[in-house]
Amino acid sequence: MSELRRAIAVVALLAATAAGCDADPSGPPEPTPSAAASPEVAETPAPGDHRLTVPWNGSNRSFVVHAPPSYNGTTPLPLVVTMHYFPGDADGIAATSGMNAKADREGFLVLYPEGFAGGLNALSCCGSEDDVGLIKTLVARMVERWHADPKAIFATGISNGGDMSYRLAVELPGVFAAIAPVSGGFSGGKATQADFRPNTPVSVITFVGGMDRHASAFESGLTAWQERLSCKAAPAAGPKLPGGATRSVAACADGSELVVYRLPQMGHSWPGAQQGALADPAAGVKATDLIWEFFRKHRG
Repeated sequence: MSELRRAIAVVALLAATAAGCDADPSGPPEPTPSAAASPEVAETPAPGDHRLTVPWNGSNRSFVVHAPPSYNGTTPLPLVVTMHYFPGDADGIAATSGMNAKADREGFLVLYPEGFAGGLNALSCCGSEDDVGLIKTLVARMVERWHADPKAIFATGISNGGDMSYRLAVELPGVFAAIAPVSGGFSGGKATQADFRPNTPVSVITFVGGMDRHASAFESGLTAWQERLSCKAAPAAGPKLPGGATRSVAACADGSELVVYRLPQMGHSWPGAQQGALADPAAGVKATDLIWEFFRKHRG
């Protein structure tokens, strides 16, 4: 290559990098092909945090497993798949959700899959990777190698990760007993199709902020979910919530349950979180506590 052509190539690369910084967060540009995947990181199930990789479609995909101090490798434990926002990673959602501390107190495993280029291929965002297939593979791995209880597999996440939990509920029948989208919605992409719904019961608890710019899309998605699953609202119950927040419950024809917390003063956040850009410690409810209580109730 001549010096002139080499210089042109360098300038083009720098320009592409700069353009990527201003990319629309609703969907990153398609990644360039990656190098061939290298061998997996050695995996030894034990208490604590484990950053691991798995070869997937020609690249290495990262994920993190957290096992509580009570983990002994033989007693089956529930598994909570916890998914990040875009652009995000396992460390960010672990810090925001506080799921590791909850797992240590309650005795469950946590799996944090990481999206390609910071995003998961959910419903309206991000990319085109087969993240449904990846997560299916990782869950099976957790059951086989970490003794996760196959009757107690759950999914949660915020924003892009919340959207992804809805997609998993529909496209992986019989895998998840319940999901908990936080500031995430059943909208965009496949969700616009009338027959896109779970074929096996998957209960849902979700949190919607009235100040979230995506709130109307989330509400439309909840309406579609209820209509497709023939969910009927139950009488309001429970103590009055702070800040004008409300809790609604609906029973669905397939035996699943839909619980919606609406927080009028909250934006695009994780209610009750103490750290992270999407934390709202003053939201009036603690989503992580409510999510685990709901999951425990809906074990298969």
